[in-house]
Amino acid sequence: MSDLHAISEDALARQDFHQARQQAALEELLARLTGQSTDLLCYPDIRDQLGIEDVRPGGLQDIPVDAIAGSVGRCSDFTRSFLPRQAIDERRWTMVETHRTKWPPISVYQVGEVYFVQDGHHRVSVARQLGHSHIQAYVTEIRARVPLSPESQPDELIVQAEYADFMERTHLDTLRPEASLDVSVPGQYRILEEHIEAHRYVMDLEQEREVPYHEAVVDWYDEVYCPVAEAIRDQGILRDFPGRTETDLYLWLSEYRAELEEEWGWEVKPEAAAARLAAQFSSRPRRIVARIGNRILNALRAGLGKKSHTHEVQ
Repeated sequence: MSDLHAISEDALARQDFHQARQQAALEELLARLTGQSTDLLCYPDIRDQLGIEDVRPGGLQDIPVDAIAGSVGRCSDFTRSFLPRQAIDERRWTMVETHRTKWPPISVYQVGEVYFVQDGHHRVSVARQLGHSHIQAYVTEIRARVPLSPESQPDELIVQAEYADFMERTHLDTLRPEASLDVSVPGQYRILEEHIEAHRYVMDLEQEREVPYHEAVVDWYDEVYCPVAEAIRDQGILRDFPGRTETDLYLWLSEYRAELEEEWGWEVKPEAAAARLAAQFSSRPRRIVARIGNRILNALRAGLGKKSHTHEVQ
């Protein structure tokens, strides 16, 4: 009777494994359609970005299984919800399930609301498949400057870390507390710092002195960033670029203005460039052209009609 029971347990475990594999395939298909990553958060990859500030033992705890969304060393073997990917050994996974009453605690790092598995990946995978709400774990608590949640995407973590670095270098959050320079993709804060450095260089030449960095930061924000951001708000184009932020559009618009000025040979006002940008690149081009087409033409005609040396587009 015990042998039959063992065979039955093994068959059920294999059935659970294949069901989990099918769910993993569906999850990855949906991710490709939505653009969301199904990868586990990989602790080694984001460790430097996290800005680790403190490490301390948290002892043995019952932790929520749904909050386990990362790995210390097996980032590619499971999906974000710990469904097994193709490379996982079926025999080991099913053996873990059949011995579920004898599991030792797993070991995890805790960063914010997220747990990264150090030891016990198969146990977590089986626990999620069986619908367990909690699992026993030896927890090492890690305090970081970047907040984490189980829903965090890898790019979001990088962006948050880059934002923290940007504010640490520029002190803009102190100099201009109202400033909100959120971006949606990594690498943008490096470009913002290049804008600040270029603005500081121009200030040095104009004022014939070495302008302190903090002074250049404030002047860039007040005299360069804010007028462009105001044009973006006045044109109402942010809603026409879903998923993008005001700072995303500032960077895009700055590059676009430079291209227009090189092509046309005169200065282009932020509001004129913003209107043209919306008409040309919005995800809803027909409605945008209908809404602001006349405004673009009027802006361009006003610029062409001016007799000033700069031929500035109003």
